[in-house]
Formats: sequence, structure tokens, C-alpha cells
Amino acid sequence: MQGESDFIDYVKVRVEAGDGGAGVVHWRREKFVPRGGPDGGDGGEGGSIWIEGDPQKWTLLDVKFRRVIKAPSGEPGRGQCQKGASGEDVIIRVPLGTTAWEDETGAFLGEVLRPGERLLLAKGGQGGRGNHAFRSPTLRAPDFAEPGQPGEKKWIRLELKLLADVCLVGPPNAGKSTLLSVLTRARPKIAPYPFTTLVPQLGVVQEERGRSFVIADLPGLIEGASQGKGLGLRFLRHVERGAILLFLLPLDHPDPLALFHQLRHELAAYHAPLLEKPFFVALNKADLVPPEAREPYRKAFQQEGINPFFISGATHEGLDALLTALRQAVETHRGTTKKQEAYLP
Repeated sequence: MQGESDFIDYVKVRVEAGDGGAGVVHWRREKFVPRGGPDGGDGGEGGSIWIEGDPQKWTLLDVKFRRVIKAPSGEPGRGQCQKGASGEDVIIRVPLGTTAWEDETGAFLGEVLRPGERLLLAKGGQGGRGNHAFRSPTLRAPDFAEPGQPGEKKWIRLELKLLADVCLVGPPNAGKSTLLSVLTRARPKIAPYPFTTLVPQLGVVQEERGRSFVIADLPGLIEGASQGKGLGLRFLRHVERGAILLFLLPLDHPDPLALFHQLRHELAAYHAPLLEKPFFVALNKADLVPPEAREPYRKAFQQEGINPFFISGATHEGLDALLTALRQAVETHRGTTKKQEAYLP
């Protein structure tokens, strides 16, 4: 896992596609060919700039310090109707879940969600036509050619929304990092004070049968996170990509149910469709509450139509049941997604 300073989920970069090469005015000059005519070739196309999804990346750090990304221009045409060489495209590899926006207009350009999927950021200019292209029965000796077209040049915003099967949502110091370290091989920073997690952390739950799913631990949300308080506003967008939400609530909180509603309110204030995602509730630090004292918490959530899981990241209590439920929900979601994709054009 990379360090906190390496996690970059927002960059603004200047992209400049290559200009098209100019067509040329050229005349065929060969011995024993008295009327050679025009043979100026076309210019090459300018290189374009693309982003491509790379599952091995999880941050936009590689783009952060590239303030201007340029693609080479096309070469001018040559005699004997030879077309100039086209400029090579520039491919920027980015994490899955990266979205692109045109900064000046705010236009949404698209997103990359699958390995190898590409998105065009700036198109290279078209090469100009040489004088050979303008030859006709009425114009046998055209003495002009087209210049190449300029490539697109613009400022682009790239935003990363992490792709995860399960997103951990909870207040600071709820035990999310501990739970992630227990369920996966991730090693997030763990300490007994709020806001230990300053950047999202990813972990993979691996099973013996080879099946796996990804869990994301997001920085803790506090009241007002949707208005920019704490660290919530910057990282709430990562929740949009999570297929399933796992609300992790500490049992040492005075009112876990009220805390649950507060978190739901912050999600709704940021992006209302987040409340439509399937979710589970896990009451953490169950080792601090004896079994006979848990019933009031259970009944309070059941009155809301929720069956909470009582777990402990410290003692591993209840984790098997939680993992089984999460695994089934992930498989259901993946099956639904495959069916939807089968009908896509």
C-alpha cells in the first residue's frame, strides 16, 4: 500500500494534441516524362491523447506533476504522393474509476471502468491535403495545398472514484482500519485517536476457492461532512463507486442508531442516490458489551427494518457471519451487473 502523500485523486492538467502536418505543393520531375503533373503528398495526422484504465494503479500521482502533456505533430507530406508520418498517440494510464472533465466548460468527457478501456481527451489535428489531391480534369496543375489542422488543446480535470465492492462507512475511530486489517492483507495505520485514516485504503478479501472482493476503508465522516467539514467532502465521491455499503458503528457511542441516521443524512446531502445502494450495519467493539446487554441495540435497529451484525475487530467475534453476508451480496451484485452488460450495445 502506498503512503498517504502518494494518494492523489484529483488533478488538473493541460493536454495538447499534435497538429496535423501540412500538405505540400510538388511537381513530378522525371526524365522522359514531359507532363509529370502534381504529386504533392498529404500531411500526417497529429497524435491524440488518451487515458487508459490500468488495474495496477490506484492513484493519479503519475499525472500530478505533468503539468502539460503534449502529443507529437504529424510530418508534412512529400513528393511522389508520399503522406507524412503521423504523430504517435500519447496514452496516460490511470486507475479504474477515473473520470475526465473539460475544465473550462465543465463538459463531462467520460470515465474508464474496465482494464484497457480508453477515453479520448484531445484529438490530433487532421493532416492537410497536398496538391495531388486537388487534381481534376478542369484543374490539371493545382499550385496550392492545405495546411494541417491544429490539434485540440485544453485543460482537463481528472477525478478518481475508487472502484470497490464494499465501502466501509463510519465515524472517526469506529474501528474501520482494524476491521480492514483483519479481513484482508491491507495494513492501514491504526491508532487510538480520530482521523487516523487520511486517505482511502483498499484491501482484498481472498478465499481458498479463488473468489475475492475488494473492501475500501474511507476516512471517517462527521456531521457536516457533505458541507466540507472534516475529511468527508473530499472522499465522499469514492462512496459513489462502492457496490455495497457497510456502516460500521462503535458500540461505545451513546446512540449508535442516531449515529447511523446521521451518516445516512450526510450521504443523502452529498448524493441522494447513495441511499439506494444495498447496505449492512455492523455494530463494532462488541467485546465491550456483554451479550445480554446487546438486545436493546438489536431491537432498536430491527424496528427500522435492519438486522445488525455484532462484531469485534479485536476478538474477531461475528466476522464469519458478516463475511458470508457480504460475499453473497457481492456475488448477487456481480451477477446483476453481468446481466445488464449483456444487453448493452
